Amino acid sequence: MERRRTPLHRIRKLVRNRNSGFHPKSLNYKWFLLANVMLGTFIAVLDATIVNVGLPKIMASFGVGLDKIEWVITAYMLAMAVALPTSGWLADKFGYKQLYFIGLFLFTLGSMLCGRSSNENMLIASRVIQGLGAGTIQPLGMAIITREFPPSQRGIALGFWGISAAASVSFGPIIGGFLIDNFSWPLIFDVNIPIGIVAMLFTIVVQSEYINRQTRKFDVVGFISVTLFLPLTLYALSQGNAATNSEGWHAPYILGCGAIALIALAVFITAELTVKEPLLDLRLLMNHNFGIANIILLIFSLGMFGSTFLLPLYLQNSLGYSALQSGSVFLPVGIIQGIIAPVSGRISDKFTPKLPIFLGVILLACSFFLNSRLSWMTELNFIMLSLYLRGLGMGLIFTALSTISLSEIPREKMAQASAITNSIRQLGGSLGVALLATLLTTRVSFHGQVFNGAVKQNSEVYKNTINKITFHVQHNAGSSPANATRQGQMLMLSNLNKQAYIEGINDDFLLAGIITLIGGIPILFLHGKKTKIQNLPAHE
Repeated sequence: MERRRTPLHRIRKLVRNRNSGFHPKSLNYKWFLLANVMLGTFIAVLDATIVNVGLPKIMASFGVGLDKIEWVITAYMLAMAVALPTSGWLADKFGYKQLYFIGLFLFTLGSMLCGRSSNENMLIASRVIQGLGAGTIQPLGMAIITREFPPSQRGIALGFWGISAAASVSFGPIIGGFLIDNFSWPLIFDVNIPIGIVAMLFTIVVQSEYINRQTRKFDVVGFISVTLFLPLTLYALSQGNAATNSEGWHAPYILGCGAIALIALAVFITAELTVKEPLLDLRLLMNHNFGIANIILLIFSLGMFGSTFLLPLYLQNSLGYSALQSGSVFLPVGIIQGIIAPVSGRISDKFTPKLPIFLGVILLACSFFLNSRLSWMTELNFIMLSLYLRGLGMGLIFTALSTISLSEIPREKMAQASAITNSIRQLGGSLGVALLATLLTTRVSFHGQVFNGAVKQNSEVYKNTINKITFHVQHNAGSSPANATRQGQMLMLSNLNKQAYIEGINDDFLLAGIITLIGGIPILFLHGKKTKIQNLPAHE
């Protein structure tokens, strides 16, 4: 009797078939693999963008301030930064397919735990699990693309890879806003679960295993030192002006964290430059284009990723937007970025990557400078103009910068180069979030003191203003004269605090713009002309 074939048998037969598009020898294989990587990248970036619109609701739900809730963002980025250096070694040792699948599993598990968090500490711990998964997915995705695609197609492939990130930038805030307004904030994490399951199944069916037989020894000293350096640095930055820290930057535990972090950094750099098989081969930074491109990426990430949480806070807390309304304004950003990214890749392949990078930096800086002029009466058109410029800038920068940074890196070093690039990006983003969140708290307090100090209760202007507010409250709210006077004073104080909050956000955006412009200076030193590429095509 003939054995009945199940759908799983048919899938396995399809994968084994040499003529199948899923087979590594097929010309279509690399495009199927690109689609697989794009799906994983989509959910990893989606979670970073979807959370931003939910921060005000999460803060209200747990009753915590910005100094605590910022760790919902930084814990994710920090875990990514810790996982990134090890992902290359683990992929070389155990196989790219296996580790990519594990990364998807950790990310999906972390998403499930985030949605079931009962307090902020559990949420932060769950975000760490998510970040470990994302820190595995993203660098392996870039390494897989650069390994499978020949140099002549690498720019366009990275451009399409950027579309997945752009789609997350566009639809993440909208999806998050819709779920928060109509249901609850835990669903912004639960939405990742079905996508993660599909991505895991896609990985099993599509991707073939690749193991680097020249596996190096694991750098224990480098791993321990970088794992100490990153969290201690971010903790010191975030707690320097925290409400719970009365001693400020001079607090003993802040100074202790800073000292240990500096020692750990020194040990890490020394180990990576001296050991035979480092965790991160920092010697790759001696490559001209790769080193300069990563300097640009570090500076760029400080401003770009550090400012991502500011606009949703402004729209919801200052202008009274709902989560869905604040999320919908980001829709054009990803669409524009997705359209421009392949164009930037094509320009990079045909001409020079320096041109799109330079234009992108200028546009992005202009976007931040426009955002530094916000008020409580800012029109939506003004806000959207800054976001249009941001989408153009990001689309131009990312693909071209990835192309030029890897242009002179040998194929066997791609995993290491990808790990370094992604580590630096996450490090810059984590430091940027901590830096700008701390600056926001400090500047809001500063402007509040200035505004309150400028109020002269004996002045005629103050008295006339209070009288008009009191008259309005008394005749429209039905309050007694005494209550109306107190309510008028409270309304004035509330308005001053709102304006101080907006001015603090403006200061953050101004700093982000300045940092972005500084990041454009090293572009001048990049090798713009095509150099001899050391990478060989994956399939002749």
